[in-house]
Amino acid sequence: MFVDELEINVEAGKGGDGCVSFRREKYIPRGGPDGGDGGRGGSVIFRANANYNSLIHLTQQHLWKADSGKSGSGAKRHGAGADDLSLDVPVGTMIFDQKYGFLLKDLAANKDEVVVCRGGAGGKGNVRFKSAVNRAPRQAEPGGAGEARTVRLELKMIADVGLVGKPNAGKSTLLSVLSAARPEIAAYPFTTKHPHLGLVYVDLDRSFLMADIPGLIEGASRGIGLGHDFLRHIQRSGLLVHLIEPAPDDGTLPWENYVAVRRELTEFDAELGNRREIIVITKSDLPEAQSVRQNFAGHLQRDVHLISAAAQSGLRELTETIYRELNKASGQEESPMSSFSKL
Repeated sequence: MFVDELEINVEAGKGGDGCVSFRREKYIPRGGPDGGDGGRGGSVIFRANANYNSLIHLTQQHLWKADSGKSGSGAKRHGAGADDLSLDVPVGTMIFDQKYGFLLKDLAANKDEVVVCRGGAGGKGNVRFKSAVNRAPRQAEPGGAGEARTVRLELKMIADVGLVGKPNAGKSTLLSVLSAARPEIAAYPFTTKHPHLGLVYVDLDRSFLMADIPGLIEGASRGIGLGHDFLRHIQRSGLLVHLIEPAPDDGTLPWENYVAVRRELTEFDAELGNRREIIVITKSDLPEAQSVRQNFAGHLQRDVHLISAAAQSGLRELTETIYRELNKASGQEESPMSSFSKL
């Protein structure tokens, strides 16, 4: 199960209470106050961990609470501070305060962390209140309350390359061939129910991270179909690889499908309309594939790749092109697809 949005309650620990105590030893009359301070309560920390790719491990409970500090005791002994509660989340998780709606932290890099609730301070023991006019104080402070809040977690995958296209265009098959990722693959639309990440090696020294986004349909940017839930996962991708099926089973035209997906991307986020894009015609073994490639190249006036993931044809050229595009200086060239931002 894949979870990329979650709302949970978090609460830091209470500080330990200060102690009211007086020294009592033989031959030492009027020993004076010796109550120690309470310990600090544990804080709640979210930390980005590259070993996670879903928020499902946080769904097991609705309230995550750190431990409270220990109370102080006599002989000026301070209570022990509680350990912080560290919650690991995938890299790319955005943490929002649910009540006020502001962003607390975007954990965009591995090991990034943020304290969302601070533990309460330990209360002072009565030895802290001793003075020249109050030699036997009988008051101590209670521990401070820990902070509590409701947070909304929103995962945006961080991948170098995002695979987009209509359902059944071959995105999952391509990812499974190029990487060790194993998304579910079947001969019907909407097999892919959630995004998948895979590390693609160009050679021993060069690699990039690729994300397979579930198929988009018209109206996805307005909440129609499966793809709308995952459009945000391509917002961080530096490059889009648009897969086009040359002979769709539903009888639609490849060019119309391409324009429809471009429109959904732009309506969801205008910046996606200017994102670098590589056009790929899949299933090169079909008779229509070569003519569809020529039509696209003529319309777009640019190179269009022709591949077959099943036959592993054209994949080497595609991965080299992807790696080369990723290494071009960001913003130095206008995207060839900017003219489609208003489709």
